[in-house]
Amino acid sequence: MRLISRNRRFSQAAVTAAVVALAAAGCGESSTGSKASETESGKYSGKGIGLAYDIGGKGDQSFNDAAYAGLQKAEKEFGISGRDVEPQDNETDADKVQRLTQLAQAGYNPVIGVGFVYGPAVKEVAAKFPNTTFGIIDDETVQAKNVADMVFHEEQASYLAGVAAAKASKKAHIGFIGGVDIPLIHKFEAGYVQGAKSVNPSIKIESQYLTETPQEGGFSSPDKGKDAAGGQIEAGADVIYHAAGLSGQGVITEAAAKKVWAIGVDSDQYNQSALKAYKDYILGSALKNVGGAVYDLVKSVYEGKPLSGAVRGSLSNDGVGFADSNPKYKAMTDVVDAVNKAKQDIIDGKVTVNTK
Repeated sequence: MRLISRNRRFSQAAVTAAVVALAAAGCGESSTGSKASETESGKYSGKGIGLAYDIGGKGDQSFNDAAYAGLQKAEKEFGISGRDVEPQDNETDADKVQRLTQLAQAGYNPVIGVGFVYGPAVKEVAAKFPNTTFGIIDDETVQAKNVADMVFHEEQASYLAGVAAAKASKKAHIGFIGGVDIPLIHKFEAGYVQGAKSVNPSIKIESQYLTETPQEGGFSSPDKGKDAAGGQIEAGADVIYHAAGLSGQGVITEAAAKKVWAIGVDSDQYNQSALKAYKDYILGSALKNVGGAVYDLVKSVYEGKPLSGAVRGSLSNDGVGFADSNPKYKAMTDVVDAVNKAKQDIIDGKVTVNTK
């Protein structure tokens, strides 16, 4: 296993049972039903929502599951159906192109790629289906009238996580574990480090990336997350924040085993059923409202006014945030007050959060 370590201080940073197999190799499977949808409004006549997952797939209790929650909400509210499709290991951009093409050809609208890895595929397929709305999460490089780039100020939520970690740490020693060493995850680290240092400029911060590329499993290997967390705890960290997708489950389980705090990401991981055995050690989660972004895009298409261009979530529009579900966190009034103040300072423009 390759672990890219940065052990130094920083100055900145079930649903319907029908399973529909897609024809081509590498196209994964669908776990929701499908039906033609002609709404009462008369504005939507697509087949439903097409959702293609990122690495780790559904069940990661984080990023992909947040997108699925948005799909479920839209299905229920608008009375339309959806098809969600799993990725496969070691797939290529061509596999993603084929997956999105099949969804568009089948009449799904919108078609959403969950994760920046779908950038090239969305760009190619959207050009071939100009009357279909496409969405991509965590990427804003695709410029087209029928594409919505759903992006977020992850650094803002991570700043709040850093404030919480620094205030909750009893050793002035915390950790960050990123899934893959890429610019997107650098934003999480940058905000976290800045937030922590706003509380204690001399705090010690362990920083580690699990892999250099997504293909190496940085977002899909709980064992890697567990090993990295174990190393940081052994080094002295007593609060660890992860931005590692499915790998983060390993971070959380190891933190709970060693009785230190973990901070989750994207979804409110305290409330994830698969993590309930460890929730007492989940201080909070840096939220990214991926589900809300999926829902909003579906709503716009349903109403006949599809979103296009960059749609960015921030603290000011509740696109990002910090979950406070754990009663133990709520009981730490000094931590809660500090996080709330930091949130307001960012919204008011008193604090600008680093992205690098």
